[in-house]
Amino acid sequence: MCGIVGFTGKQQAAPVLLNGLSKLEYRGYDSAGLAVRDGESLAEVVKATGKLRNLAKKIDNGAALPGMCGIGHTRWATHGEPSQKNAHPHVSGNATGSASGAVESEVVGVHNGIIENYEELKAKLIANGYAFYSTTDTEVAIKLVDYYYKKYQLGPIDAINRMMVRVRGSYALALMFKDYPGEIYAARKDSPMVIGVTNGETFLASDVPAILKYTRDIYYIDNLQSVRLLPGEAHFYDLNGDEVEMESTHITWDAEAAEKGGYEHFMLKEIHEQPKAVGDTIASLVKDGRIDLTTAGLTKEILEGVSEIHIAACGSAWHAGMVGQYVIEDLAEVPVKVELGSEFRYKKLLLDQNALLIVISQSGETADTLAALRAAKSQGIRTLAVVNVIGSTIAREADNVLYTLAGPEIAVATTKAYSTQLIAMYALALAMADAKGKLEEKDYKYYIEELQALPDKISKVLEDKKRIQWFASKYYNAHDAFFLGRGLDYAISLEGSLKMKEISYIHSEAYAAGELKHGTISLIEKGILVIGVLTQEELMEKTISNMEECRARGAYLVGVASEGNYNVEDAVNFTIYVPQADGHFAGSLAVIPLQILGYYTSIAKGLDVDKPRNLAKSVTVE
Repeated sequence: MCGIVGFTGKQQAAPVLLNGLSKLEYRGYDSAGLAVRDGESLAEVVKATGKLRNLAKKIDNGAALPGMCGIGHTRWATHGEPSQKNAHPHVSGNATGSASGAVESEVVGVHNGIIENYEELKAKLIANGYAFYSTTDTEVAIKLVDYYYKKYQLGPIDAINRMMVRVRGSYALALMFKDYPGEIYAARKDSPMVIGVTNGETFLASDVPAILKYTRDIYYIDNLQSVRLLPGEAHFYDLNGDEVEMESTHITWDAEAAEKGGYEHFMLKEIHEQPKAVGDTIASLVKDGRIDLTTAGLTKEILEGVSEIHIAACGSAWHAGMVGQYVIEDLAEVPVKVELGSEFRYKKLLLDQNALLIVISQSGETADTLAALRAAKSQGIRTLAVVNVIGSTIAREADNVLYTLAGPEIAVATTKAYSTQLIAMYALALAMADAKGKLEEKDYKYYIEELQALPDKISKVLEDKKRIQWFASKYYNAHDAFFLGRGLDYAISLEGSLKMKEISYIHSEAYAAGELKHGTISLIEKGILVIGVLTQEELMEKTISNMEECRARGAYLVGVASEGNYNVEDAVNFTIYVPQADGHFAGSLAVIPLQILGYYTSIAKGLDVDKPRNLAKSVTVE
């Protein structure tokens, strides 16, 4: 949520900052702004509400804003309504949050996150003569740094460290000080921030795509760490103010991977990238015909000793965890409990000391999931992270890490990251079943073959997208949709429903089909769209029976079934077939048409598919 960029170097900063912010639009925002310094002159602050193009227009795409050092921001409103005065950057002086102009302030800064005790700090600052022009918690943080900077007359790093000790919450801050032209200072706690240094220039951003055009060697700022950036230099400091050495991470995917590549939208591109992403992830986990998790630090002995599994995740990652529960319990016969990251941290943790906590997060920065990880670690429980971003906070803090190889995912609605998370769950289930001696060798080989066949089968599903597009063009005006399934099909229904609601804004719910008559069927009436996922052979007839109850009340039925089950056509109004696959893995195929349906429904309604309203790609605040 929100996006930060920074640059100091040998070229004009504003165009670099605008380019970086454009790469972070997927994070969600309601306003944008820049602050640029030209040598020792005052910082020039420009901000605008709405899309980034509104800001770019004000400064002639950066040409009208000279200077080679600056910071930029796209804001997602938390404290304070979306407005020009609340847009970032904010200043330490008592000036207004105007649209533009040079500012006579000691400190200018931008911020991601939430300062939880900002009201207490604001009262302290007011008592010390500060006035406030905005209703944001960010202005409080900037003025607090200014207060410590002036009171103790030390350097920026000491002022920032004092601020970090004083505030509660999560944040990533980028600051410029009047007395230090050409320099940027930054700090973070629980909100991501990366640094790139190359050829006498230094870049700062919330996420890698913003600076990948310039360098692939990235530094991840650690928690409660500050950094001083000069042209071609980055100096890192701990909370005591001592300089520390940091190692860079080399990014293997290129900048083009974060571009649309000829597709109309990122989401459509990423849907089509799933065969490769799934194939790459499988190839990283299967060696010589066996699941190999040694790169994740999981040996056969470790897996054999696991007594129970807890999975904590949010959104689509939680849905992947639900699939994992069914598959792990069935194959490995280990009890699994799947919990929302946002709830896990607030309950009494009754965890066996031989338990394993699996946390799933595409970004590796999800705030609630990170909190769940830390809660389990505080009790000495082994933690395994399933993440897509190398060097992310969750990856660094977990005991073991299993990386999915989805590559960069830009669309807010996840597709390929979710599909690779499913592969991680399948691999874990097979590895644990093998470690515990629950599978005969012939069955193990069969499952490996079925797993390796998934990429080609996903490609085949994508060939049917025109039929799904036609259907979406006919029924995009539905007001309500219900997704039904039993067992693994229910877990996939959860993801299908989320895809529909988050990008098409159609009210959509997923239900275990057997629960329909326990209240929900009262909502079924003429014109309601009911979509049944029907890949589990032993449960299909029961789900169809539940769907027919809906048809009797006027619902329009859609069935997603495996090829060969052609009797489904007699029971529903529209059928989508996917290739046959082992039931444990069939969800990887059934979810593809549900992603496509959500995409084309959104297109038919003329909505912004990649950046749906009120949503952000990476939720880094609680």
